[in-house]
Amino acid sequence: MGHLRWFTAGESHGPELVAILEGCPAGLPLLAEHIDADLARRQRGYGRGGRMKIETDRAALVAGVRGGETLGGPIAVVIQNRDFESWRGRMGPDPFDATPEPVVRPRPGHADLAGGLKYDRRDLRDILERASARETAARVALGAIAKRLLGEVGVRLVGHVRSIGDVAAREPLLPFDELDARARGSDLSCADPEAEIAMRGAIHAASHAGDTLGGVVEVVAVGAPPGLGSHVHWDRKLDGRLAGALMSIQAIKGVEIGLGFEAARRRGSAVHDPIGWSGDEGQFVRSSNGAGGLEGGITNGMPIVCRAAMKPIATLRRALPSVDVLTKEPFDAAFERSDICAVAAAAVVAEAMVALVLADALLEKTGGDSLGEVRRNLAALRAAQAEFPR
Repeated sequence: MGHLRWFTAGESHGPELVAILEGCPAGLPLLAEHIDADLARRQRGYGRGGRMKIETDRAALVAGVRGGETLGGPIAVVIQNRDFESWRGRMGPDPFDATPEPVVRPRPGHADLAGGLKYDRRDLRDILERASARETAARVALGAIAKRLLGEVGVRLVGHVRSIGDVAAREPLLPFDELDARARGSDLSCADPEAEIAMRGAIHAASHAGDTLGGVVEVVAVGAPPGLGSHVHWDRKLDGRLAGALMSIQAIKGVEIGLGFEAARRRGSAVHDPIGWSGDEGQFVRSSNGAGGLEGGITNGMPIVCRAAMKPIATLRRALPSVDVLTKEPFDAAFERSDICAVAAAAVVAEAMVALVLADALLEKTGGDSLGEVRRNLAALRAAQAEFPR
């Protein structure tokens, strides 16, 4: 299913992260700096840990691009882990001169214990290194390429923070450009300046308590044509694909589209979006967007709105009780350098995941081995929809 395939590889403290994107059309203008901008956005945010002062992520395009344009073959991106130098002798593919001290105290809320049981690893570092959210840097790199493709056909996305802890941003109906500008200009990717101040206070208080905070992020995509996705099979429904992609992000525990769970509390007349016709625009229009741009697993032309709930970071300075997996004796969980709050980063990662899914759905609908072919096919689709029904 689909036309884009992508993979990431690498460990949190290994030499580098590697990302591969297959299926991107030829002729897409692409430079490393286009990716670096989103990598920088992912690293910012009040409440981030000390590693953000070590890593300054930069993308290296090592395959699939020539002279600033994609070739149509797999695109390979490498992101160096600068922190690897301080982990030599404990990380990397070569045999160690001395056996590193194993991690044997799993952290509640992490993959440590479940992964150790699954893969039969005595040293839980073999699990936590790959399970780390450091992997999302590779996702953001691939999402930046997907956004380049979508942008060439008029589809734009922005991820922003709706809440951190119990502090929620207001919900003004901002035009997309203003929402985008506010979110990008905010250290916490929040479009509400007053809420951002309160969020910083909540993060500060959690830090002093040795605790962490989660929150809710939202991604809005505009410009997607009607007809992406399908109703005919469960795995072709675009809302299901979006939900799965967002839920795959580390620490995400809930996803909703449009009104989401709020729709369950309302009557149908206050949920569904009336249909109208705009002669000036030559298209069907809606007076509301409770569906979040998707009906029956298919885009309907309205903005696509997805939200994801991120649990608090599971690594706490005030460690929770755990058990030594070797001795079975009770201990406090191991502590790895960590963030207090990474919700702002999660907004950037969520934006990348939505972009990858939408780019895949676009190519599924339009086909096209080159950017020019994608544009021609999309123009034909829009022309046909303007004449519906013929």
